[in-house]
Amino acid sequence: MSGTSARPAIAAAVEKLRDPATIRARCAQLRAEVAAGRSTWFTLDESRLSLAAERVEQVTRQRYPTLAIPYHSRWRHFEAGDVDRNAELQRALARADTAEQARCRIDLAVVSVLLDAGAGAAWKYVESESGKTFARSEGLGVASLRAFQRGVFSSDHNRPLRVDGQQLSMIDASTLAGVFQVNADNPLVGLEGRTAVLRRLGAALLAQPEAFGSEARPGCLFDLLAGRGARREVRAASILRALLDHGSSIWPTPSNLNGEPLGDAWRHPAARDNDESAGWVPFHKLSQWLTYSLFEPFEWAGVTVSERDALTALPEYRNGGLLLDTGVLVPRDPRMLRATWQAGDEPIVEWRALTVSLIDELATLVRQRLARSVQQMPLACVLEGGTWAAGRILAQELRGGLPPLDIASDGTVF
Repeated sequence: MSGTSARPAIAAAVEKLRDPATIRARCAQLRAEVAAGRSTWFTLDESRLSLAAERVEQVTRQRYPTLAIPYHSRWRHFEAGDVDRNAELQRALARADTAEQARCRIDLAVVSVLLDAGAGAAWKYVESESGKTFARSEGLGVASLRAFQRGVFSSDHNRPLRVDGQQLSMIDASTLAGVFQVNADNPLVGLEGRTAVLRRLGAALLAQPEAFGSEARPGCLFDLLAGRGARREVRAASILRALLDHGSSIWPTPSNLNGEPLGDAWRHPAARDNDESAGWVPFHKLSQWLTYSLFEPFEWAGVTVSERDALTALPEYRNGGLLLDTGVLVPRDPRMLRATWQAGDEPIVEWRALTVSLIDELATLVRQRLARSVQQMPLACVLEGGTWAAGRILAQELRGGLPPLDIASDGTVF
């Protein structure tokens, strides 16, 4: 199919690959291949899921003894070290109306999540305000919040608490190096990749005033999706779809369909369909992580986020590592664990797909152990309780925090 006749088919395929239902369906296909013994890379021991569920239950009860579990979102990292930085932000925004407060919080969440790929084991951030030192996701979160408060992402010096396209489109690696205290003794993985993502975001914001307003702010998603708060409910999948429709161009991955960027979607021969989307497995990990991180800004503004479990587990080091470290997934060749891989390599695509599919099943087992319903404990809370934390703890116990598989990161996927 070519020319103008191909365009509707391509558009339909791209739309399908941006649907979280497709993420689940394609990941289920890959899981079926592994379960049938047809995978080159992994075998599956489903009997070990109960062990993984027990470990997640233990970690969840330790972290949240009352089982009042918040969402797995960037806002948890802003609470690192038991410092209530959100209360600081609330005080700074006190004079703004509800819609503007939502925009500011969305601005912050967007830029902070896009800076939240793996930092590497050597990097750390010293917070001058508290004197505390943080690493990994907590360090990246605290550093980006403090930069936001200083107006690093705003072109209007009189309005520091915002993010806009004009400022992002000019940001450079040296600016981010300052934000993250990077030097020869404190290296951060993927600094150039993070810079490229923010500059691409700036260009996307400026190019789409119909979505991001004349000020080119990510926070205008609140106006787009909630009508400045007039609509009191928004579907989780609608938030994700808006992020992908208006932001897929920011991801510097090679994945595209007839020139249309697909972002965090990768080839695998077991991904079958009867249209142009065949052969592709979408994940949209950072976009889904961002969607989870936008639940609270919408809810704080009085807008209910519905159908939250339409989103999937996040296919990254910690959730996927939990499955490897508890023996649910077993590499056919142990040398896999000593190699360095790229995000698009077949075993990595397969590992991530298995993570999405198996965490759904694991979530059911965890809820049963905790006597919680899906409504009481949506997937975002299982992850927070939860699978991500258990994966991190196991990685620390077994490898000093390193993930079980080594993936070369440019700071834009993991």
